[in-house]
Amino acid sequence: MSGPSNYVPKSGFEKWLDTRLPVVRFAYDTMIDFPTPKNLNYWYTFGGILAVCLATQIITGIVLAMHYVPHIDYAFNSVERIMRDVNYGWLIRNIHMVGASMFFLAVYIHMFRGLYYGSYKAPREVLWGLGVIIFLLMIITAFMGYVLPWGQMSFWGATVITNLVGAVPFVGEPIVTWLWGGYSVDNATLNRFFALHYLLPFVIAGMVVLHIWALHVPGNNNPTGVEVQDVKAETVPFHPYYTIKDGFAISVFLMIFAGFVFFAPNVLGHTDNYIPANPMVTPAHIVPEWYLLPFYAILRAIDFNILFIDAKFGGVLFMMGSILILLALPWLDTSKIKSMRYRPVAKLCWILFAVNFMVLGLCGAMPAEAPWTHISKICTFFYFAYFVIILPVLGVVEKPMTPPASIADSIKPHAGPRDSGQAIPVPAE
Repeated sequence: MSGPSNYVPKSGFEKWLDTRLPVVRFAYDTMIDFPTPKNLNYWYTFGGILAVCLATQIITGIVLAMHYVPHIDYAFNSVERIMRDVNYGWLIRNIHMVGASMFFLAVYIHMFRGLYYGSYKAPREVLWGLGVIIFLLMIITAFMGYVLPWGQMSFWGATVITNLVGAVPFVGEPIVTWLWGGYSVDNATLNRFFALHYLLPFVIAGMVVLHIWALHVPGNNNPTGVEVQDVKAETVPFHPYYTIKDGFAISVFLMIFAGFVFFAPNVLGHTDNYIPANPMVTPAHIVPEWYLLPFYAILRAIDFNILFIDAKFGGVLFMMGSILILLALPWLDTSKIKSMRYRPVAKLCWILFAVNFMVLGLCGAMPAEAPWTHISKICTFFYFAYFVIILPVLGVVEKPMTPPASIADSIKPHAGPRDSGQAIPVPAE
């Protein structure tokens, strides 16, 4: 997609460096000259937003680690000391805390955009798979970070979730013992979680590099789902066109981010986490952070045995399966049309899937009792049915509209129905 490099060293030093370590050429080809489809909309700016979120979390996390004490007797007080006594500690901690929520908000939008425009389809299967792995690493990192303040919700969240790992046959109990560093959630557990929470963002950063590399092989998908055919007519250099567009979107996102940081930093958290951890007092309702609630609802929806699989292990399987099934999505969606702009029935199902995901989040926030448990079961069924029934069947029976013949056709002024891909149905093959 990107083709041969157009970079020309402009100084003697650049020529010398380019023959030994072509980092300037790499940056030029990646962030300046990279040919990008002309028709990308603002939904495609969330990749840049996510890069900013990751950098923000790593930088603020390093600063917080300088003042945090990973010991059960001091962890809670060390967080309070950061907020009260460290210069601008309140700001750094709020940015890091709110940043986790903003990171997940952006990644959910990014992933749902990929689902809508078919960004997981060939030749981008590896790109999509790397994105799913990054998402899974984000969940693990966020969970471990939630434990570090050592409040009530931190302690009991760690206790409940790590206990679930013990349901895995044969290897579950040894893994739980290793995670705990003993036979209960204690000081060794906090130390392990702190070490892993500090390490994993750098692993995520490495995966992001692979993700960007995988993007630059086939190039960007676009709202039409049609591949670039004429680089000169259908693409523009990434800079300045998309650096300006991404920069504007990042600025708007950061204003929303700042609004939470300065005016409502605690609105996305749980009040019980401002109470020091007490193993003798169980909170009335144990919940994770909002961005993990849909998967928590799926976990709790499986409260019955499935053949020889008990309910506890079944919940773990379905919760993990709800993420890992995304890896198989490129092969589950059998349609030859990528973008749901031209698949009216699939578009409706995508909307229902998005609403279903939000309802799962609501169910995860509610007590594990009727009617929420019943709604969770229905939503869990629809979640998996979307991937294993709806998308495979729609690819065969749906009659999509005809996409434009090329990206150039889709951006022509006064394009006709066929050029704009708006109205001509074709029979499914």
